[in-house]
Amino acid sequence: MNAPSPGPSPSPTPSARLTPAELRTLFLFEALDDEQLAWLAERGRVETRQGGTPVYSQGEPATCFFVLLSGTVAVLRRLHGDDIELNRTEQRGVYAGATQAYLGDRVDQVYPNTLRAITDLELFVLPAEEFAHAVRTWFPMALHLLEGLFFGTRASNTIIGERERLVALGSLAAGLTHELNNPAAAAVRATDSLRDRVTGMRHKLALIADGRLDGTRLHHLVEMQDAAVKRATTARTLSALEASDAEDELTDWLAEQGISQGWDLAPTLVAGGIDGQWLSDAIESVEEENREAAVRWLAYTIDTELLMGEIEDSVSRISGLVGAARQYSQLDRASQQPVDVHELLDATLVMLQAKIPPGVEVVKEYDRSLPLVPAYGAELNQVWTNLIDNALGAMDGKGTLTLATWQDGDRLFVEVRDTGRGIPPDIRPRIFEPFFTTKPVGEGTGLGLDISYRIVVNKHHGDIRVDSTPGDTRFRVCLPITQLPGGDEPASGAAAEKGRGRQSHG
Repeated sequence: MNAPSPGPSPSPTPSARLTPAELRTLFLFEALDDEQLAWLAERGRVETRQGGTPVYSQGEPATCFFVLLSGTVAVLRRLHGDDIELNRTEQRGVYAGATQAYLGDRVDQVYPNTLRAITDLELFVLPAEEFAHAVRTWFPMALHLLEGLFFGTRASNTIIGERERLVALGSLAAGLTHELNNPAAAAVRATDSLRDRVTGMRHKLALIADGRLDGTRLHHLVEMQDAAVKRATTARTLSALEASDAEDELTDWLAEQGISQGWDLAPTLVAGGIDGQWLSDAIESVEEENREAAVRWLAYTIDTELLMGEIEDSVSRISGLVGAARQYSQLDRASQQPVDVHELLDATLVMLQAKIPPGVEVVKEYDRSLPLVPAYGAELNQVWTNLIDNALGAMDGKGTLTLATWQDGDRLFVEVRDTGRGIPPDIRPRIFEPFFTTKPVGEGTGLGLDISYRIVVNKHHGDIRVDSTPGDTRFRVCLPITQLPGGDEPASGAAAEKGRGRQSHG
């Protein structure tokens, strides 16, 4: 729905009054006594609105409490410049407006949405301060309960949300530690082996150059060493069968040359792209009694080069993991700045690598031409983490996880798809509710999607929706490409939950 932003509310028509008896016909007031009804009748007024005009607009100071007497109204929520219709009703007695006036200045008293007249309306209007006085005075126990519910829920959301983030952080840290341990251990092993190879190479060089080689031959051998290094650097990776055949052939050649334990040297030489013909040329200038030392010296050279390559790969892997962690946490970034969503998605995948089972294939359908979007990178990473983690949980260790991006006008879309069991239709409208979870007791707080919703919708002025059938569930996040000024407070009460339920059907 692309309705234009509502303008200032028009002046109401001259007001009338409802009698206490007429007020009693409204379900909200039917249990009040005569004195209370008379108080409302004296302070409230009847106003009309023309169809197509706003009764009030989102973000304006909440000055009145409205009860529908006749006509049809729609509740709208403004998201990235568009007004999204959340609910439409003609039920007499429904109410909206300053519903939290009884909380006073402890919360911002602004309208959380827009109420638009679809047809001509007749409304009972009560000033916000009068509505607040009535609630505080007539229902002191209910007031304490409502205040406790409101502030208690908000505090619980904060505490449990922090706990949820700590648990997620601990899980990610454990996964990152595991990922870092593998290349770090490989680098340590390669370094130990390299030290042994360098020692052996020095020993063999001493045997070769103890006076039995003239300078020209030694110079030629050093040149062959350089050639062996270059050959090892560019050696083609052989299949297991090809490597086995090459090793057998080279082992036979080494045995013919009288070199002992050739089976131990052959794998290293073959990995460096060395064969018998190349070795024959390399050791041609060496006396026969020194050829085994020369071959072993060249083998040490190649092994050293391979080990240095392994150390380089391991350190590069560690550096990449650290870079992904930095990208994920956005520790060195401003809280809000233009970001590449692909970098954020890739960093999240790296952080979650330990959670991705071998049976799950990850597919990336990225549109690399997408522009940067203004965003809070660390918080968007939390959204991707929640969506990907849920997708992995739904697939039970086997399936396809797809991450897709595309642009439509001034909006950028990120979609997380999985081939899992899907979301049952009866619970789909509730998935964005706080504390709602389908996981077993103790395995989920029900805040992952609620937090994701708040980050995308309330903080980034975007939208998040879901389409789900068995074998195809798609969470679609929409982000504005251009920055919008200011931030909207989350919708409250029933209107907010109705909005989430509607959006969850995508």
